[in-house]
Amino acid sequence: MSLIMTYIGSKGCVMAGDRRSIGFLGDKTQRELLEGDLYSGKIKTDEELIKRASELDINLKITNESEKVRNLDKVLVGEVKVRATHETKRKRIYATTNGYHQVELTGSEIENVKSGKTSIVIFGNKLTKEIAGKRLKKYWKSKISLEKVGEIFENVMREVAEATPSVSPQYDVFIIHPQMDHRQAMELLRTTIISDVKELEKWRENLRQEMLEQRRDIQMANRIMTHGEVGRVKNVEGNKVEVILTDGVEALNMDWNVLAKAGDAIFMKIEQPSLLSVGDLVVIEDENLCIKKNKTTLSCEIILCKSE
Repeated sequence: MSLIMTYIGSKGCVMAGDRRSIGFLGDKTQRELLEGDLYSGKIKTDEELIKRASELDINLKITNESEKVRNLDKVLVGEVKVRATHETKRKRIYATTNGYHQVELTGSEIENVKSGKTSIVIFGNKLTKEIAGKRLKKYWKSKISLEKVGEIFENVMREVAEATPSVSPQYDVFIIHPQMDHRQAMELLRTTIISDVKELEKWRENLRQEMLEQRRDIQMANRIMTHGEVGRVKNVEGNKVEVILTDGVEALNMDWNVLAKAGDAIFMKIEQPSLLSVGDLVVIEDENLCIKKNKTTLSCEIILCKSE
């Protein structure tokens, strides 16, 4: 679902990338049929794609907000990725004046690297690469400026987007022209890749932690009490009510840390202390924390949960 074109020359570098992302949700066999129609060129417009997806009972999520090319000052980076069941595979190109590296990653692990000096490199599916290659040959001239390369890339992007919905009409184009020889380019690209992959590794770890925390939040939220017995009143001082937690109940703070377990005391508040007595049963009914006998509302600044 991508088209990324890179020109690596002796005076600079140009990179263009579309913004389309398409998610396919449905039966695997039907998905493969739809992808086959899309990548063979049978489907030529968004409308045809949506219609064919409906026929195959496939839900689509189409966006044009995926930034596939980046400008890292003296280096341009383009990336296409494929999400598998358990891992994401990435193919990147790091390019600058007089040099480039193509890098294949699984997760944040580098699997393969190919290098070169000057070239035109195209990332995409078979159809988009074929169309882009023909259009580039049509417009290319022997002596050409970086700005003209940028214009050609823009024309090609628009024409490929008109031929297949796997490429968006929206695109990004970057032009850089740092002065360096091939040896300097290779060293700059090497250090850039090391730094960029470390950032990817850090991002992946942060994402993993966020997912673990979200999973824990969901698990803990399922334990929050919405009904049942909480405990009994042990003491009342003004509007402060001391309650002993009953079996199967514990109190947690906002970080899900246990503050009190069954048999421990916690403190609540009540607006009318005269309406309760020592020994009264505290319950949650219809998600309302209250005194069982008269439904007088209580409040507390902790989370009441069922014990694990």
